[in-house]
Amino acid sequence: MNVRKRTDVNCEAIFVLCGLLLISNLSQLAACPFCPGPSTTLSEQLAQADVALLGQWSNSAAGTFQKTGRTSFVITEVLQQPLKSNLKAGNLITLSRHYAGKPGELFLLTGTRGISLHWNEPIAVTSASIHYLKQAPAQKAETTARLRYFLKYLEHPDQIIANDAFAEFANAPFETVTPLAEELPREKLRSWLENENTPVPRLGLYGLLLGLCGQESDSQFMEAKIRIPAQEIRMGIGGLMSGYLLLTGSVGLDKIDETKFKDKTAAFSETFAGMQALSFMWTFGEDKIEKRRLNRSMRILLERPELADLVIANLARWEDWTVMERLVELYAAEDYDVRSVKKAIIRYLLLASLVPPTKAGGNDVETSRKAKQFLELLRLTDPQTIQSAERFFHPPR
Repeated sequence: MNVRKRTDVNCEAIFVLCGLLLISNLSQLAACPFCPGPSTTLSEQLAQADVALLGQWSNSAAGTFQKTGRTSFVITEVLQQPLKSNLKAGNLITLSRHYAGKPGELFLLTGTRGISLHWNEPIAVTSASIHYLKQAPAQKAETTARLRYFLKYLEHPDQIIANDAFAEFANAPFETVTPLAEELPREKLRSWLENENTPVPRLGLYGLLLGLCGQESDSQFMEAKIRIPAQEIRMGIGGLMSGYLLLTGSVGLDKIDETKFKDKTAAFSETFAGMQALSFMWTFGEDKIEKRRLNRSMRILLERPELADLVIANLARWEDWTVMERLVELYAAEDYDVRSVKKAIIRYLLLASLVPPTKAGGNDVETSRKAKQFLELLRLTDPQTIQSAERFFHPPR
């Protein structure tokens, strides 16, 4: 019986979720690929605003079918405004929408000017978070220098500050984080990873950062966490695996091969996280693990039918043409009899057929020739799938 067809509903849900995560992460690989999607930080909101005020919630009225709701704030401080504006402390600002609050509760109000002033959603703030925001480096400052400031506020007791500092790191390109390796709070990072109260969305980043600054004892700690048997999705485990690989290199990858890739009892989500870590290391860890070694681990995952289409796409992107004949065998295999897998194999062959003949008579010529032969065979045996795959195939330029 087909492996995919006997997959239960829960596994299908995991597959869909992981697929969405992969698409999201690949689209923002420059930022932390193991963090939630990019969020607009306080500094960004301030930089994008034409008007920025601090206001105390005064009163509000809920909307009805006849009229919109409203909320009034008393301005306590004007942070920025256009030259011709005359907003000042003590003025009353009324927004045409109902926002819940308590008298005296502090909010950051930002707006942009078009034909009229458009107010954004008010943000509840604290005195501490406003001081933090005022001291933050400007958006135009060099990113690593900015991150050095926000590093001090990770896991700050004020959750507004902690969330924002995390978002600054989550949004930053990884190459701007690596120069801070020697300044990272190694012991704090480890304690946050151990603490059950650490917000789960932050674990991937903290695992990655510990990989940049960790020691031998940290690699043992990370390995123990990775080895924990898990059937449910563990948010952040991909970041922990990537940090572990940054710290241990190919020796650590050997252990992930055994526990997450070769072990067929490993949960799909755990194996998927390991595949994410391979992709991360391919982009950012060449000085730690050779690419041909990463290829070897990715090829192991071809034996997981439920991951095959994603694995094949990665191998094609990595220009690993050594599995071409194996893929043609899998095309007719019962466990791989899934349209998405077949299309992935066809796209792999289409890319292989375009390998330019830079080495006269060399392996690249043979790669292109064999791919074209296999494609011609599939045009005879499965013309509909070939046509469908070719219709949406856009070769890289």
